[in-house]
Amino acid sequence: MVDTHLASLSNQLMLGAVLVYVVTMVAYAAELAFVHRRADAEVPADRPRVLVGAGGPETDEAEADAEEAADEPESGRRQIDWGRFAILMNVVAWGLHGAEIVTRGMAADRVPWGNMYEFVSAISFAAVTVYLVMLWRYKINWLGPFLMVAVVLALGIAVLWLYNDPGPLRPALHSYWIAIHVTAAVTATGTFTVAGVATVLYLVKSFVAVRPGGILSRVPAMPALDTVAHRAIMFAFPIWTFAIIAGAIWADSAWGTYWGWDPKETWSFITWVGYAGYLHARATAGWRGRKAAFVSLIAFACLLFNFFGINYLVTGLHSYAG
Repeated sequence: MVDTHLASLSNQLMLGAVLVYVVTMVAYAAELAFVHRRADAEVPADRPRVLVGAGGPETDEAEADAEEAADEPESGRRQIDWGRFAILMNVVAWGLHGAEIVTRGMAADRVPWGNMYEFVSAISFAAVTVYLVMLWRYKINWLGPFLMVAVVLALGIAVLWLYNDPGPLRPALHSYWIAIHVTAAVTATGTFTVAGVATVLYLVKSFVAVRPGGILSRVPAMPALDTVAHRAIMFAFPIWTFAIIAGAIWADSAWGTYWGWDPKETWSFITWVGYAGYLHARATAGWRGRKAAFVSLIAFACLLFNFFGINYLVTGLHSYAG
């Protein structure tokens, strides 16, 4: 029996979360665009960086302009701290999003991941959770606007095209393994998403000329992007491995076989091989830079196809997930 009041509240919380995520995205973008952060700015090779007042013969013009602007008194208006505002809005959106997931589960009296709408919501929540943890640990504010774009797009697609009213689980999903297997898969997918965004940023910076004062010039140097992606993948990979193992155990109890080469199983394994190859190449061959980024991006593409392509383009034992 579905609680329609909780279901309606869940839908309202989702809309509220999306709106606040949009505000968060704009605030992060404003911080990146308007706040001069000397440590993250990149200076072209033909214009060396020299500290102002260090006695050097030359001073980067952008640096000098920033110093002059910083020395000017405020015109009576208090400057907006876009960074803190963005983080505050991010936490509020995250809270609304978590409440949406909880109330939807309560409305249907089951775990809140039984269809594509709920999967997208849960994965987006996991991605934001991982980002907030890494933000607290590594101060990666610069990743905020780009990740929020992905989250807003994912939730927008979920609300507009994937929505299903909360209802009972399909018979094949009636198992305690759904709370174990799917939770692990959702957590790993959300974390891989954070790594994927950092990887895309890395490749964009490696191929596009960075204009002084532009948005990309405010993003850290490529080694920092590479480090963020690597750390996220190292965290997510064992969780993804566990999700596959848990899924195989569940498959044996549900279908009588640990592995049936169902399309979802196959592409989950292909994704695992992709990320395993990435970690192996870094650990043994010392791959860094574009080569490692391309392997990571291919693995992330396999992950996305496993999530969207398999559910909508291929018929298999996991077709109920759509």
